[in-house]
Amino acid sequence: MIPEWMMETQGGRFDPPPAFERRTRGRASFVKKTIDGVFKFFQEALITESFAKKDGLLQSLDPRVKLLSILAIVFAISVTGDIRLLSAVYLLTLLFARLSQIGIFFFIKRVWLFVPFFAGVIVIPVTLNVFLPGDPLFHIMDLSPDAHLGPYSLPDSIYITEQGVSAAATFTLRVATAVSAVVLLFLSTPQQLLFKSLRSLRVPKVYVLTMAMAYRYIFLFMEMIRDLHIAKKSRTIRSMSLREEQRWVGGRIGYMLIKSLDMSEKVHMAMVSRGYSGDVRILYDHHLQWRDYLAAGFALALTFALLIFSLNVVQI
Repeated sequence: MIPEWMMETQGGRFDPPPAFERRTRGRASFVKKTIDGVFKFFQEALITESFAKKDGLLQSLDPRVKLLSILAIVFAISVTGDIRLLSAVYLLTLLFARLSQIGIFFFIKRVWLFVPFFAGVIVIPVTLNVFLPGDPLFHIMDLSPDAHLGPYSLPDSIYITEQGVSAAATFTLRVATAVSAVVLLFLSTPQQLLFKSLRSLRVPKVYVLTMAMAYRYIFLFMEMIRDLHIAKKSRTIRSMSLREEQRWVGGRIGYMLIKSLDMSEKVHMAMVSRGYSGDVRILYDHHLQWRDYLAAGFALALTFALLIFSLNVVQI
């Protein structure tokens, strides 16, 4: 039987305290924004694992064949200067993404979300006649005849050149095509198989182990950081100033460093007690099939074709 006084209510809905109301209605703290942004990034990383489990074209290939093929194609792309060839290879990456059951919009967004901010910003100066003389395309400003930038003399006028725009477009497309090929590799290959393929290619096992352990435990540490932040918020009555939040973040960084060192020792001892010998071992045996040889032949032919055309052995 519940006492009557426990069933009594005073007033209507529960009104939160003013400090809590101001904090929830105001802007989110930089700590919460940072944690949410990092978690969003890792959630996308988990989504990529779902693509690797689909029954697509690239998913059916041997990881070693994919790794060597992508590396060879990326090398050929890096020396290709013809925008037509780069466009054709980029369209091939879109085709392979579609055949591998990877969403085209997701694939394009994953590549072009970063390429303009890095490659595009780098090549902006190349479009000006100050760095690459050429035919005027768009006039920007006029300078005095004796204009200088330090020890360097400047032209009478600054404008965007056709040759500069062409060079910038070629460089940006080259970066986008190479990144697209690498993204295809990561989206179509489970991480543990990719690490095993690196070991098969004689990459030192200490590097492979470091990457594998970092990928495995970074999600655990991020969960711990979020739990720490939630625990702090549940014990906070008033809103904290920016300096106080920064001080809290600094303390948590030190705590997580100590925690990671302690956990690394415990995990290593647990691995040694279970027979760990320093090599990466997974329950997967590599067996090359006919489609792997066919894919390797196609990648080799594409690589040689790009090299032949880029070295002007054959004119197009």
